[in-house]
Amino acid sequence: MDKQYNPDGFIPKHGGYERLISYKKAEIIYDGTCYFCKKYFSKYDRTIDQMVQAARSGKQNIAEASMASGTSKETEIKLTNVARASLEELMIDYKDFLRTHQLTFWSKTHPYYPHLTAKHNLVEFSYLTFKKGIESSDPEVSANVLISLINVTVLSFGATNQNDWKKSFSKTEVYANE
Repeated sequence: MDKQYNPDGFIPKHGGYERLISYKKAEIIYDGTCYFCKKYFSKYDRTIDQMVQAARSGKQNIAEASMASGTSKETEIKLTNVARASLEELMIDYKDFLRTHQLTFWSKTHPYYPHLTAKHNLVEFSYLTFKKGIESSDPEVSANVLISLINVTVLSFGATNQNDWKKSFSKTEVYANE
């Protein structure tokens, strides 16, 4: 039974977060952050807990916002904003990692940028789509791939399907803050 459809009820469509682009990307970010932290931080570094919790909060609040959407738009908006803030906090952690390790934050002119942008335009995607970048032996590649995923996820809030996504996303917007 589709959780979003209730023809006789008065509660609007809600739930179905598993199909949201933002949730799918946030799940990849969470899995990638777990991998990144285990690989690039020492076991007892407090940054691990902070980054993993920010990634988890982003993912979980997207799901909770979706579930609340049928009964409270205010709650949906608040939870979406919590997800956005959590993911932006995580992005700052990745940028801090790049800066403190004297690694490069990729601009739109970086040679890998077009390839990464093409991956973000795929209709079907999963962790495997980004695995080579996330699990790269080069921490610069890993961090930049995860930063791009965070940017794209934040841009995708409000896009409920691939058509909405394509309308809100252009190839020049992988790094929205540039």
